[in-house]
Amino acid sequence: MNPIQNRFFFIKKSIPKNIKILAVSKNKDISYIEELYKIGHRDFGENYVQEMIKKYQKLPKDIRWHMIGRIQKNKLKYITHFIYLIHSIQKIEHLQIINKEASKYNRVVNCLLQIKICEEKNKSGITDKKASNILESEEYKNMKNVKIIGFMGIASFQKSIQKIRHEFHYLNELYKSLKNQYKDFKILSMGMSKDYLIAIEHGSNLIRLGTFLFGIRDKKENFI
Repeated sequence: MNPIQNRFFFIKKSIPKNIKILAVSKNKDISYIEELYKIGHRDFGENYVQEMIKKYQKLPKDIRWHMIGRIQKNKLKYITHFIYLIHSIQKIEHLQIINKEASKYNRVVNCLLQIKICEEKNKSGITDKKASNILESEEYKNMKNVKIIGFMGIASFQKSIQKIRHEFHYLNELYKSLKNQYKDFKILSMGMSKDYLIAIEHGSNLIRLGTFLFGIRDKKENFI
């Protein structure tokens, strides 16, 4: 096995079996994805629509693509026919577009609401109140081709473990408080390469690993 495969199996063996690993492959060549595909991994995450589309066109169609980056509403229509899960929903408008486009393909697209759990200005997300407003809106309740199945959150980018624990705890409590109310809820997407173990301690069942699996990303890398 190569280093990428070794790192994947190291993580897989060290976490509970119910935790799903999302390999974040943004800015990486498709050869990196192929190495994990060879050993049976199918879940890959991208930040940019254009990059995801190019990879989708070149790679096997049983890959489950996850959109984890900031939503560009004018590009949603280009991924709706194949996307597996969108992690970063923050507006009812985005759900409306997805619902409309997914209906053309007779699909139901699963989505997560991205909740802001840290104070850093560069981290996106919505408040728990806004999330509730979306979930309780008549607009969402009438949508047939989109489904909110949980939450996603990004912790502070700092070394304060106590602060990160507090942020993950907050989102887990919010998720648990609504899980019984919304029967579709099943995904709590928290934790990245630097903090995935803390996230798992606080209820995450989907961790997003990029740097740990693939190494530091080079923005200039030719990913196709």
